[in-house]
Amino acid sequence: MQNKLAVLGAGSWGTALAILAARNGTPTMLWGHNPEHIESLKKTRLNQQYLPKNPFPDSLSVTPEIESIATFADFLLIVVPSHAFKKTLTKLAPYLKESHKIAWATKGFCDDSGELLHQTVASTLGTKICSAALSGPTFASEVAANLPTAVTIAATNPFFSQQLAEIFRNPRFRVYTSVDIIGVQIGGAVKNVLAIAAGIADGLGFGANTRAALITRGLTEIQRLGQKLGGKPESFVGLAGLGDLILTCTDNQSRNRRFGLAIGQGQTHESAKKDIGQEIEGIATAKNTYQLAKQYSIEMPIVEQVYKVLYNGLDPNIAVQNLLLREQKSEIAS
Repeated sequence: MQNKLAVLGAGSWGTALAILAARNGTPTMLWGHNPEHIESLKKTRLNQQYLPKNPFPDSLSVTPEIESIATFADFLLIVVPSHAFKKTLTKLAPYLKESHKIAWATKGFCDDSGELLHQTVASTLGTKICSAALSGPTFASEVAANLPTAVTIAATNPFFSQQLAEIFRNPRFRVYTSVDIIGVQIGGAVKNVLAIAAGIADGLGFGANTRAALITRGLTEIQRLGQKLGGKPESFVGLAGLGDLILTCTDNQSRNRRFGLAIGQGQTHESAKKDIGQEIEGIATAKNTYQLAKQYSIEMPIVEQVYKVLYNGLDPNIAVQNLLLREQKSEIAS
């Protein structure tokens, strides 16, 4: 019997993944919290707000009713902003059966607790439910346009990651599987903070040298935190680590990079957020990551300076100087 997929979150990324699964022949239902938005999707068979060039396949349906999602689907893929992740799980919980399996393509930490999202799933739904994280270097518009893409799916149950891979893979969308659910999540979350840093540096008029240094040293910071929390070293140089970091730090499709660019060019935070008009995960993640670094005594100087720019009003020029004037040391720790 063919598994059915529900995607919770009708933004650009949720819609792109729903379109992908439906194109591949999986019966798919897309849920969103805004009834007016969902009604528009139903009428036009198109997400005009986020992906106006990508009509819905016939096998993709939409609903504003979360109970309908749970009744319809075997697998539930959550693609909402991290601040809404726990709230969405809580709404879903009364309708779940033991057979349901949960995955997410949200990148970040649980906003109220700073937990990794698999911890939030366990604390909200129990530890017996199969869960998985989908991550990697992806822009929604390119996936929806069927451009070649590769991602990683990490699951608590390897069979579940294989099942999800079968739903999404096709000749233009390659899926690698992993058992490192911690490392895959850390890479996907912290890269957004570093994308803000890269954007700030470019907004200040610094060059490619600076950007390359930020990416390289930023990867070191991801590795330090990720390994401390139990992630595997190889995950941080894979698609969900280095791959996603390069993407978000170098291309202006990245909302986090664009936000950093605006800050570096002198815009206020509120003005930059308004211009972008979509969720900028790196803002909350900067706070979560900074707090984790303090909690575990992990040196993360780039994250620290981004946090101080965003939350303490530090001048971006001074933040860069703070990084350059740090104590001289060996690149490779002994």
